[in-house]
Amino acid sequence: FFFQEFEFSTMADAGDKAPPPVAAGTPKHNTVKKEKKKKKGGGGDVGPKIKARMEPPADYLAVRNKIFDDLFAKQAEDLAAKAANESKPIKVTLPDGKIAEAESWKTTPYDVAMGISQGLAKACIIAKVNDIPWDLTRVLEEDCTLQLVKFTDEEGKDTFWHSSAHILGQALELHAGGELCYGPEIESGFYYDTYLGDDPHPKSGTKWGDVTLSSDSYKPLDELISSIIKQEQPYQRLKIKKADLLKMFEYNRFKHRLIETREGMDETTVYRCGDLIDLCRGPHIRHTGCVKAMKVIKNSSSYWEGKQTNEVLQRVYGISFPDKKLMKEWDKLQAEAAERDHRKIGREQELFFFHELSPGSCFFLPRGAFIYNALMDYMREEYKQRGFHEVVTPNIYNSKLWETSGHWQHYHEDMFSFKVEDETFALKPMNCPGHCLLFKHRPRSHKELPYRVADFGVLHRNEALGALSGLTRVRRFQQDDAHIFCMPEQIESEMAGCLDFLQSVYETFGFTFELKLSTMPEKALGSKETWDKAEAALARSLDAFGKPWVINPGDGAFYGPKIDIEIRDALKRPFQCATIQLDFQLPERFELEYIPGKGDVQRPVMIHRAILGSVERMIAILTENFAGRWPFWLNPRQATVIPVHPEFNSYAQDVADRLTSLGFMVEANVNDSEQLKKKIRNAELNHFGYIFSVGAKEVEAGLVDVRAAGGKQQGKHSIEDVIKHFTHLTSSRCHPTEDFPGAAPSPAPPASAGAD
Repeated sequence: FFFQEFEFSTMADAGDKAPPPVAAGTPKHNTVKKEKKKKKGGGGDVGPKIKARMEPPADYLAVRNKIFDDLFAKQAEDLAAKAANESKPIKVTLPDGKIAEAESWKTTPYDVAMGISQGLAKACIIAKVNDIPWDLTRVLEEDCTLQLVKFTDEEGKDTFWHSSAHILGQALELHAGGELCYGPEIESGFYYDTYLGDDPHPKSGTKWGDVTLSSDSYKPLDELISSIIKQEQPYQRLKIKKADLLKMFEYNRFKHRLIETREGMDETTVYRCGDLIDLCRGPHIRHTGCVKAMKVIKNSSSYWEGKQTNEVLQRVYGISFPDKKLMKEWDKLQAEAAERDHRKIGREQELFFFHELSPGSCFFLPRGAFIYNALMDYMREEYKQRGFHEVVTPNIYNSKLWETSGHWQHYHEDMFSFKVEDETFALKPMNCPGHCLLFKHRPRSHKELPYRVADFGVLHRNEALGALSGLTRVRRFQQDDAHIFCMPEQIESEMAGCLDFLQSVYETFGFTFELKLSTMPEKALGSKETWDKAEAALARSLDAFGKPWVINPGDGAFYGPKIDIEIRDALKRPFQCATIQLDFQLPERFELEYIPGKGDVQRPVMIHRAILGSVERMIAILTENFAGRWPFWLNPRQATVIPVHPEFNSYAQDVADRLTSLGFMVEANVNDSEQLKKKIRNAELNHFGYIFSVGAKEVEAGLVDVRAAGGKQQGKHSIEDVIKHFTHLTSSRCHPTEDFPGAAPSPAPPASAGAD
């Protein structure tokens, strides 16, 4: 929970920086060269041109392939011997209960799928054999259950994108050599990190010329990717021992580190497709031809293992699909997302900006501050109704606090710390340790529990400069942070309250959400018995809540299980904002106690709870969700008053001033240099919620002629009626915005204009 809002990232935009010249004695890369050609009407540069393939190819490819070929041939002999001598009839149980007959060491999941239908077999990505992920082309060994996984399944999509990452890795090696690092699937696509620096290999002394990949590299990489896909290279799985691994990856300092330091490397697996061989658990798609559409989409830099003191890597991102139609849909979605980008809308609507003198710390302009405060006011109203007490706690603490909580040992590099009178202090990156001090400052009775405290305190986290990204990754932020101290028997009721709270808030925004119960990780504090009881309590709370939920095994925090909530916006994009987490460890570390009705003092349980999460990040999500067309209560441009002639400027300004004095965001456009039609058009483009036109009749009667967003006429209304309606819209937080009383019903808004 402490760092859930800002999951650690090492990305840093590489931009369009051209690769530097390659030093003498380094491998010959396909670096950028400017070619001058005569154009009609004149000459000059025609732009960068890069060859797709590195010439000659990296030496390690042939060496690595030879080791693989020898070992794979031996493995194939062993499998052939088992097929000849140990094969027997086996039964394969399908999800519908039907039994498929097969032969051990001969039949593959793909064979079973083909026996059902050719279309099914082609649509499958991988299989699950006895619930274990399995290559479609890997032979079955015994009686088993079999599930066929498609791209539409989460596991199928993840595998498809991970297999595509191997295609990208192969293209990177053919294009520039280098030393590949990690190449995982991510939420939407995949990436591969590669080292192309000039630091010599510790044994061979090989340098890669300090090559910088850029957007100019995308086309040659895409050419290589297209060629690899057309070749339909099979994905070959090889079990391999540590000694052979070290020989196979002798050229790669990063793979060596993994092989030498990670557990389970005495015998593991590698996968090959074409010239690419990499450490991988698998499974994978059958062959590269299963990918029907793929391209490079962006690049950045990163650090090995995410540490700024380590080598700088080149990171290349890609996206792929098993159907070209899906790529077209994805492109359309990206175009829509670009139009909704919160940084673009924030600039256009004058909501916020950033400055190089305070990187990662947002300047909220008056309109942006209105949205910020409206969100916090909303939460404060809910707090009053739900029994939370708002507190204000210090921003700076002695490092001893973080040592007690355990954060200093793990996260001090991500904190802003400094010396004061020979003591180390730090800006707080979270509120929970401070809330423990607040609970402990006097004796607590069981009658005070549950004790619910909320804090909008300013938080700071020392995010890497290159990782900063608009409002979604910042250094200075505030959360709707709350902690509940309760007795163990109160866990279920408090969880029910938290779930109801988040549902109420997300329904207001129009978000749908999914629930996951994240259970005990491998490295966890506390006894399994305590964890089992806590997980059972959370499971009962989720069952009582009545919404679908799934187990997320082993993904709990080290101090307790948690409920993770993933929302989806109008573009169906997932975001994790809310979290509800049980914590048994901080009460133990801070020796928190309460006096029960009978017996000795007891330890409370601590619940961490956030719904908006970072207010900055939520504003980014809401900006893109609503595409800048804000619901009335959040709209920083709720109305504009437009006089039809300059003689009515004074009345227009008076109306705007009166509404503004009541807390509404209303402006008067008394710019006489603009024509009336232009004023109205600009108001529509700037997404004002309402346009009030005023002329002689309106001045005489004390009215405004109301036109809603989208051009719908709402009739003439008194200022008192406007105030009454605006007050209702603000307190009800309805979306879409309701019509003025007496106006004809509005048509439903387009899906792209608001919440899902």
